[in-house]
Amino acid sequence: MAGGGSDEEAAPMAGGGSWLEAEAACEALRLLRIEPSAVGPDAGRVGGAARCSRNVLRKRRRWERVLAAKRMKRRQERERSRARRAQGAGAALRDGGKVPATLAKERLLQARVAGPRLCVDLGVADRMTEKETSRLASQIRRLYGANRRAKKPFWLCLTEFVVGSLIYKECLRMNDGFSSYLMDTTQESYLDLFPLDAIVYLTPDSDNVLEDIDPNKVYVLGGLVDESIHKKLTLQRAQEQSLQTARLPIREYMVKAVNTKNYHSETLAINQVFDVLATYYETRCWPAALKAGVSSGKGYVLPDAGK
Repeated sequence: MAGGGSDEEAAPMAGGGSWLEAEAACEALRLLRIEPSAVGPDAGRVGGAARCSRNVLRKRRRWERVLAAKRMKRRQERERSRARRAQGAGAALRDGGKVPATLAKERLLQARVAGPRLCVDLGVADRMTEKETSRLASQIRRLYGANRRAKKPFWLCLTEFVVGSLIYKECLRMNDGFSSYLMDTTQESYLDLFPLDAIVYLTPDSDNVLEDIDPNKVYVLGGLVDESIHKKLTLQRAQEQSLQTARLPIREYMVKAVNTKNYHSETLAINQVFDVLATYYETRCWPAALKAGVSSGKGYVLPDAGK
């Protein structure tokens, strides 16, 4: 029985082995992307070879469709990217065909020749804490950025900007590219740079209202953060130097808003003051200018907004 059983079972085992070998061959050829019929005449006699060839062909066609769809998608994306770039370039080139960086530089250099000057008086910076000094350096960065974007920029100058001082170190530490800013920095005082009758010190404590911006004037902002409450410090400094003073027309164009703390302040950060000045210089509209620079947190709103 043992010998007969061996003879009877040998055939199916051999047939099964041939079938398994065919499957393995198909899988190998499939990975190589070779049709089984291409390997020679013996391959056609392997069980399941024709079916394997059809599967490979079907998968190849499906893969080709996938590749074609991917190529189409990439082509469409390139076309959309070109359209976006063309649209962005069109917006950037509307003003005389200049790119924004070049245009900003030209505007700033033109302001240096013929525009109004705005000085930040850093002679009072030593009255601040280290934290306040860091905040002032951040405000200087915002002020410069806003001026660079302005259609009618001012020419900026940091006066009494002493090398090695805390504000000097903070400006370099916090502001990338500070040394390449298009503005003047000097250790001298504005008193040594400009005629006294051309200087207007802007302080919220002044009795005089700023009515207009004169390109021939030099406007000075005290280099103090708005958290620093030094009552009338900038006004006293200007008076001691026999300078003209002025304040923004906040009371004239805005009203006090009702708030839980009954808080109302006309003291703004230097970048907020600049936002008011730059907007007015461009629009000649004080309500629009004050709206741009005076936040609702100061307790003042335009009359329409208060209704």
